[in-house]
Amino acid sequence: MLDLLLKNGRIVDGTGGPWFHGNIGIQEGKIVYVGPEAPPAHQSIDVQEKVVAPGFIDIHSHSDFVYFSDPANKPKLLQGVTTEVNGNCGLSAAPVSEKYLDELRRYTSFVQAGQNLSWNWRSFGDYLNELEKLPLALNVAACVGQGSVRIAVMGFADRTPTPEELARMQELVAESMDCGAFGVSTGLIYPPGVYCSTEELIEVCRPAAARGGIYFTHMRNESNRELAALQEALRIGREAGMPVQIAHHKVGGKPNWGQSRETLALIEKARAEGQDVTLDQYPYTAGSTTLSAVLPPWAQAGGVKALLERLRDESTRLKIKEAIAHESNWENLVLFSGGWDGVLITSAPKTPEYEGKTVLEAAELAGKAPDDLALDIVLVNAGSAACCVFMMHEDDVKNIMRHPAVMVGSDGIPAPPGAKAHPRMAGTFPRILGHYVREEKVLTLEEAVHKMTALPARRLGLFQKGLIQPGCDADLVVFDPETIGDCATYQEPSAAPTGIEYVFVGGTLVLDHGRLTGAHPGKVLRHRR
Repeated sequence: MLDLLLKNGRIVDGTGGPWFHGNIGIQEGKIVYVGPEAPPAHQSIDVQEKVVAPGFIDIHSHSDFVYFSDPANKPKLLQGVTTEVNGNCGLSAAPVSEKYLDELRRYTSFVQAGQNLSWNWRSFGDYLNELEKLPLALNVAACVGQGSVRIAVMGFADRTPTPEELARMQELVAESMDCGAFGVSTGLIYPPGVYCSTEELIEVCRPAAARGGIYFTHMRNESNRELAALQEALRIGREAGMPVQIAHHKVGGKPNWGQSRETLALIEKARAEGQDVTLDQYPYTAGSTTLSAVLPPWAQAGGVKALLERLRDESTRLKIKEAIAHESNWENLVLFSGGWDGVLITSAPKTPEYEGKTVLEAAELAGKAPDDLALDIVLVNAGSAACCVFMMHEDDVKNIMRHPAVMVGSDGIPAPPGAKAHPRMAGTFPRILGHYVREEKVLTLEEAVHKMTALPARRLGLFQKGLIQPGCDADLVVFDPETIGDCATYQEPSAAPTGIEYVFVGGTLVLDHGRLTGAHPGKVLRHRR
């Protein structure tokens, strides 16, 4: 007898093929039957013609620390996410060295959701072991951040590594891969990634390539120099010998709008030549990051402590403001968002009165110049403030979304309790299904589900996930295609979505009409070649 039977479903199986009516039988966490019959089961749920799809896979997330306070990661479950990948943009919770522990702790403060963590891990394996002790409700995978690896070896030094330092970084990547990392991520607009040459990145990636890893990259530029940055990413993949995943693909800055036609053509050319490259995307025209990212890279050399010292020095502070106002030789987020009214403060724990306001609005409230206020917020919050940056155009968002090599990733950054965040943390997947499928018809329902399920599962090598077929893991989401949608906004970013009725992880019901059941069947997933 089956453990569970889901009856009368409109099954969208993840393949991209047309939906069909049927029943799904589950036994010991696996799908064992898909078809028109109704085999006997201990429990039966009539889903009443609602869509049954594989659980959504968030291939680009920043929930590395949130499980220690919210092991269920409720904002993701409410969206139908059953597996997420962390350690992105070069920033992972491990490895950690004793020498630079405080540097990494300070630098990652903007993704720690206000927690006072013990940091009782050092290696990547130690970190995964700590996660395994938690009552996880969804599955967690991770890549190792090249930035974290470099910090562990040489802090935030703006220089070329010595041969010994490079060898040590390669050792840490190899160790992390052997412990279960799915690949290496980079964040090349952020320190210390921004200080690295292409050649260094290739060498650091080689141990991951040898172990079947993926190169996940937040490229060096997503605005005025994007084509060159994309060429670099492809070169790293080719020369290191590994697949490439282009993170949160976008085109930033009004002068560059429309460039997605060229970037996607470059992807098509690389794939036609045999290079394994795919992309992910979040469905919004604003990005989100640490507020410190609006500062020039040279100002952040040496880490957060050195940055704060520079902000206290009037002459250096003036140089920083001049760079923000005029320079475009780095990913200048202020210039490419059209000015300070395009930068929205989301989380600023020490200055909460500015949360939910643009820097321009906050400056008017404070009676200060916008650049001075922004630097003050970074300084007072010791680098932990976060922001949204409005810099993309809807036409590029839609164009990228349609491409068959593009999958969905939230890039969600958790916020401290009471603070704001980007709405993508709570709304990404329902927004695709509601706004872009039902309303805008950019994608069919089947195409959208494929981009959220089988496509990322195949990219990660998780071949028992992402499909509704006998033998696959029973990670499933049931939703109403007529009512599913995002409710999260930039002013109310934690508002729960509508239309998600059930979420199952490994055949266990974890979400029942928006209510957590208290079950915790989630697992830490480890890459194995």
